[in-house]
Amino acid sequence: MAEANLDKKPEVKPPPGLKAIIDHLGQVYPKQPNPLQVTTLLKYWLGGQDPLDYISMYNYPGDVDRNVPPHWHYISFGLSDLHGDERVHLREEGVTRSGMGFELTFRLAKTEVELKQQIENPEKPQRPPTWPANLLQAIGRYCFQTGNGLCFGDNIPWRKTLDGSTTSKLQSLLVAQDPQLGCIDTPTGTVDFCQIVGVFDDELEQASRWNGRGVLNFLRQDMQTGGDWLVTNMDRQMSVFELFPETLLNLQDDLEKQGSDLAGVNADFTFRELKPTKEVKEEVDFQSLSEKCANDENNRQLTDTQMKREEPSFPQSMSMSSNSLHKSCPLDFQAQAPNCISLDGIEITLAPGVAKYLLLAIKDRIRHGRHFTFKAQHLALTLVAESVTGSAVTLNEPYGVLGYWIQVLIPDELVPRLMEDFRSAGLDEKCEPKERLELEWPEKNLKLIIDQPEPVLPNVLPMSLDAAPLKISSVSSD
Repeated sequence: MAEANLDKKPEVKPPPGLKAIIDHLGQVYPKQPNPLQVTTLLKYWLGGQDPLDYISMYNYPGDVDRNVPPHWHYISFGLSDLHGDERVHLREEGVTRSGMGFELTFRLAKTEVELKQQIENPEKPQRPPTWPANLLQAIGRYCFQTGNGLCFGDNIPWRKTLDGSTTSKLQSLLVAQDPQLGCIDTPTGTVDFCQIVGVFDDELEQASRWNGRGVLNFLRQDMQTGGDWLVTNMDRQMSVFELFPETLLNLQDDLEKQGSDLAGVNADFTFRELKPTKEVKEEVDFQSLSEKCANDENNRQLTDTQMKREEPSFPQSMSMSSNSLHKSCPLDFQAQAPNCISLDGIEITLAPGVAKYLLLAIKDRIRHGRHFTFKAQHLALTLVAESVTGSAVTLNEPYGVLGYWIQVLIPDELVPRLMEDFRSAGLDEKCEPKERLELEWPEKNLKLIIDQPEPVLPNVLPMSLDAAPLKISSVSSD
């Protein structure tokens, strides 16, 4: 007996974070202990480009009583801390989340062909499409390389069909909480399950103007638009506002009364000081500031693994739904002692692709006493209303630079004029200016230019859904 024990191999236990998620999924899908799984061949911590170690693909047969259609359920592993040994995610003191605090999920409605096969051969295993795994991997790559997390209600303009086809009308994404998986506690911290939902452009547009959660609630109302579980149907031909026009009227009424929850967008911009009419507190070379920000970004100390990774690329106008002012700050690039430098005037050049958010920022945010941020890769520009607390600017000193964070206070009396001038110039929520546009308010020493800013950093190519080599296998819950 003693000799036999010597030959027994030690039991290999899965890492604590990974085991917690697998155990959770085992409770949700007890009849599918070994789902098909997409696995990256070269793990991220070994220098690979794909941060999601695994993506499990579950077969949900449908639930007539709950009005949930048959679909494929994709779940990521890797944005949370799976291993607990800091090989990927550093542990921060006082932080209760696991890694980035979330994993991604996606629900894809089965096609008519798949449903027919399921009826005719119920015992024959089906293979789910793998393009959603590439989609989740691309989003995960963005989150890792920028440090930006996702929140329920966020929206992502993908600008191309999610599956790479030429027929689907779903070219944008909203972020919801997965209705089955919710949030769990693991030995490495808490994990939210953020479900990616494919939407029409006009659904994204209204989510951008109003709030993503509100549009998701509209989508939940009918099986055609996803139902309670927000199942993405790539064959959907009509948006929720085409199917139910009254929802758009309700949304516009709420938007007028309550304002928008969209707190900012990623955007290309530059700025410079308008020559003051009086001496400023401190002389600042703003071109040098932009170059310094770029140099700080390019010269930051990187680990060997980080040095092997690609530069991040993602749709430029991804939105931010947080209403917290301090979250608008480019924290990674703050000066050691960020004393606010007050300016007498400012000229801002904003890319045409995000100019449509100017009217939204003033009409649906500043007018309601809120703030709005245009965040570039290394700078942030925040417009703030008079009533916003915690800002570094005041009515007497409305323009300021705090480290790499530019703040511009918009006084209440200027709001109606800005709205009128934007509309007169043809700036609205749908139109992108085709030519250079200049707007100026001399008495405020404020100038706005709509034109492509000169890039400080090299241009980043649009994100491709082409993924690194994938391996499809099954996963064991043991």
